[in-house]
Amino acid sequence: MGYDEGLIYEILSAVEEIPKGRVASYGQIAKLIGRDKNARLVGRVLGMAEYYGQYPCHRVVNHAGRIAPGWREQRFLLEAEGVEFKDELHVNMKEYQWDP
Repeated sequence: MGYDEGLIYEILSAVEEIPKGRVASYGQIAKLIGRDKNARLVGRVLGMAEYYGQYPCHRVVNHAGRIAPGWREQRFLLEAEGVEFKDELHVNMKEYQWDP
């Protein structure tokens, strides 16, 4: 991928701040690190986060609250923290979105 490790750890550090029982959007994380237009970059970095340690990447969803496609465990991890879903794929963002 070739991203600067400093940037990767900046993203992962922001993700680490999300409290249990809360979610943040990719765009919200991008904004927190001063890269408002880089939500997709955040998603790509989170996709390889396992190579950098243990981070609560399951707490990051898209702007509409949709969980990551193909990652069934994400829903179970969020529900275990008390996060409720509006439907099968969407977190109730009004109720559970993190407000740093």
